[in-house]
Order: sequence, then C-alpha cells, then structure tokens
Amino acid sequence: SEHLQQARIPSGSQDKVSVPDSGPEMADSQVAVAPVVMSKLSVKAPEFYPSGYNQNFNQNFADSSFEDGYDGYLTLAEYVQDFLNHLTEQPGCFETEIEQFAETLNGWVTADEILQELVELVYQQATSVPNFSYMGARLCNYLSHHLTISPQSGNFRQLLLQRCQTEYENRDEAAKGDETTRKQFHAFVLFLAELYLNLEIKGTKGQVMRAEILQEGLQELLNVLFSNPVDNNLICAVKLLKLTGSVLEDAWKEKGKNDMEEMIQRIENVVLDANCSRDVKHMLLKLVELRSSNWGRVHGNSPHREATPENDPNYFMNEPTFYTSDGVPFTAADPDYQEKYQELLERDDFFPDCEENGTDLSGPGDQYFDDLDDKMDPEIEEAYEKFCLESEHKRKQ
Repeated sequence: SEHLQQARIPSGSQDKVSVPDSGPEMADSQVAVAPVVMSKLSVKAPEFYPSGYNQNFNQNFADSSFEDGYDGYLTLAEYVQDFLNHLTEQPGCFETEIEQFAETLNGWVTADEILQELVELVYQQATSVPNFSYMGARLCNYLSHHLTISPQSGNFRQLLLQRCQTEYENRDEAAKGDETTRKQFHAFVLFLAELYLNLEIKGTKGQVMRAEILQEGLQELLNVLFSNPVDNNLICAVKLLKLTGSVLEDAWKEKGKNDMEEMIQRIENVVLDANCSRDVKHMLLKLVELRSSNWGRVHGNSPHREATPENDPNYFMNEPTFYTSDGVPFTAADPDYQEKYQELLERDDFFPDCEENGTDLSGPGDQYFDDLDDKMDPEIEEAYEKFCLESEHKRKQ
C-alpha cells in the first residue's frame, strides 16, 4: 500500500489510483488498475513518407488542377516525362492513373505542335528505356482512343504511325549500321511488334482489328533482319517471332497466304549458310521447333503436364533477363551470355557456395563452362547434324 501511494501517474492522464487504507487482507483482494496514458499524437499530423519517396509526384497526380498550372509543372514535357518515369518504375499503376493522365492531357494538348511533342515523348520512352515497349504500346492504345484533339495534321494514332514510318524507311541502313545504330533499330522493331499486338483499331462495322500496315511492316522488317544475318540482328528477329509469330501466322492464313512457311525456310537457310555464332544457330533451331508445336499453344481440353525439355519446345526459350553493371539487359540467347553472366556472379556474389545441377559455378575453368566452350552436347550435336543433312537434301530437291 505504501508503495502504491508513492507511485506517480504519468503526465497527461487524469486518472488516479485509489489505494485502500485497510490491512493486508484487504489489499490482496483489490486489483490494481493500470493508469491510462493519453497519447500526444494528433490526427492532424502530416503523413509520414519514407526517405527517398517523391511526395511531390504523387501529389501532382492526386490533385490535378488546370488553373494552377498543372500543380507546378511548367511544361508538357516535364509533366509527361514525370508520368512516363513513374509508369516505368511502377507499371502496376497504369490502370488506376491512366484515366486522370489522359484527362490532364486533354486540357493541355490543344494545338498540333503540342500533340506532336507528346507523340515524340512517348515514342522515345518506348524505344530507349529497356522493357518499356509493352507498357508504351498500351499507353499509345489508350491515348489513341481517349485524346479528344484531332487536328488536320492527324490524330494521336496517325501521328504515331507517321513517326514509326520515319524510322521504318531507314531500316536497310540501320540493319547494316554500327552496333549502336543496330541497337536503336532493334528497340524500334520490338516496339512496333508490341504496337501490332496492342493497338486496337475499330473497323467500319465497329469490330476491333489490328493495324494492317503494322503487319506488313513487321514482315518486311523480318526480311531485312535475315538479309543481314549478324548475331544481334538474328536475335532481334527471334524475339520478334517469339512475340508475334502465332498472331502473324494466323493473320496470313486467313488471307490464304503461306508466308510463315517461307519465313521458316529462310531461317533454315540462315542456319546452314550464315556466319553467325553457334548459340544463335541453336536459338534459331529452337524457334523452328517452337513453331512446329503451333507456337507452344495448348488446347483447353489437353491434360495438364509439367513442362520438360522433352514435351515443351518452348522450355529453353523463356530464359530470364539479367542486367549488366551498365543496366544493359541480356538473356541466355545472347552470344556473350556466359561472359556477362559470370561477370554478374562475380560482381554481386550470387550463389557463393551453391551448385547448379551438381556443378560448381565458381568461374571459368570448371567442367560446366569447359563443356560449353569445347563442344555441344552429343545429343544436340547429333540432332543438329541430322537437321543440316535433311535441310540440304530438301534444298537440292
């Protein structure tokens, strides 16, 4: 009792603890009531933001106001570029923020020159930022249907296709250019492929169609890439066909054309004659195998089977994407994959004491890498030789 009488109540609390004056028996029967501490936190306190969080950006998109100069944005380029960067870092926000973004543009884009600037900003982001081509194509499709301005020079979709046409006309020079020029060209090719898959055009009867001009353009781009069979051109062609091959073949078949068969025959000729790396030839063969399985498409009534190298021709095609120290993406399809991947392991110390398939990945000189450098797997080598003989026989016939 004496102890409880001397206890102090924390400041801010109005509660008191009553202590009985009776003897020990009475004290044992009482339950001590814990003091109530009043919080000093206020519901009007500002929100907490972790370090590095860009509060101004989300504030701008949360309260878009045309009268206020678009919440501090002075130019269209600043506003659009900020949103594109945000979309690149957080692609999941597309569905929740695209409507407000389009509404803001409708209040800002009121002249031909501004619409041209918007098209150029989106095009540059889609062809210069790795892995943004898909999101860029989705963005272009949405804006083509929701931007209200339609000047005499053309609406958003028409100006976008005109911008692509400018790049398309330089295809022959770009495919023969230096490494930097080809890299930019390949980014354009893959963006055009995404546009073909995502850009929706309404027909005269209200039906949704794909842009016919893009289908013809992709076919010509494939011809250009195979006509200049250096490694990175062929890799780009494989990526393009993996992305659009099934859709292109279906579209050609609807017209009664057999263009995909001709494309596959051209790939087989490249494998036999082109002076490309062994890894790229192997990738081309896998693409032919993928097409022979109807591009890996499985019918709904087919029983589920776990994918294996034996029953899934696409098994080795879906390689993960890694990034070099400079941020350049690469996959197992790249000819210098082994060198880049080993550099990645050494730089970030991935799997320091682990083994893959029972083989130590400690660095060059081990059995795994030596086998890759010296010769192909016997089964693969046998299959490759058989394919070459059969193709040569077909060509002579």
